[in-house]
Amino acid sequence: MTTTLERDSFPGQHWTWRDHPVYYVHAGQSPNASRPPLLLVHGFGASTDHWRKTIAGLQAEFDVWAIDLLGFGRSGKPPLAYSGQLWRDQLHDFIQEVIGQPVVLAGNSLGGYVCLAVAAEKPESARGLVLLNSAGPFSDAQPRQPSRLSRMIRNFALQDWVAFLIFQNTRRRSVIRKTLEKVYVDKSAVTDRLVEEIYRPSCDRGAAKVFASVFKTPRGATVDELLSQLNKPLLMLWGEGDPWMNSKDRSAKFRQYYPNLTEQFLNAGHCPHDEVPDQVNTHLKSWVLELE
Repeated sequence: MTTTLERDSFPGQHWTWRDHPVYYVHAGQSPNASRPPLLLVHGFGASTDHWRKTIAGLQAEFDVWAIDLLGFGRSGKPPLAYSGQLWRDQLHDFIQEVIGQPVVLAGNSLGGYVCLAVAAEKPESARGLVLLNSAGPFSDAQPRQPSRLSRMIRNFALQDWVAFLIFQNTRRRSVIRKTLEKVYVDKSAVTDRLVEEIYRPSCDRGAAKVFASVFKTPRGATVDELLSQLNKPLLMLWGEGDPWMNSKDRSAKFRQYYPNLTEQFLNAGHCPHDEVPDQVNTHLKSWVLELE
């Protein structure tokens, strides 16, 4: 079942997955049959809106898709146990049932981790992989035995009422703006429109429970475990001004476990595709064309 909506000049639709509505955007058409489609996947709290500059910049030469992970954006927000495995299966089924051929997956932050999981564990759905400041832990970064204090703090934070209060604070427009300004090098890229695009889905029914559920998710496969299974071309695009991760150190970890990758460092923060879209689009385009 699909229902047609409109988002700027890009058509948006809902695809029904496991009885839940999943929103996606489709634009462009590849002029070359050998050129793989692109599937863009947002980070935590974001949506297909965060890719509008990428879609606009690449739709003339590529078949471009973007999707809202279940629990985010315009997709449904049912009371589920959210996890990387759930979103991996969502993307895999979307590629198989809707797009109908392997894609180049491009993911930012949490979306990068999910894209990596698809490419590694559902390789029939992936032609290649592009990671932009991708999230996810490595095995050697996992605390072996958390302290009693850290366990108490975690258990306190996982209580539903505490998570709800945290959610109510972090979803305020002023807090969203301050958070974005911390993770964008170019503060002028933090527009009213961007703040509203992140704020709006937080008002949906079920959004608070999604927020709480994500922090209760059991640890899935680590990045190095996924990289050990990966056998796809990999492009890493790093916003080197990201305060949430040390891009140089993280780059070295990726190269340690997957030496055969291509990477570029950009003067941007955590979301380079939105902050320096022209640079990201240029790198992404030239790399994908080489896959032909």
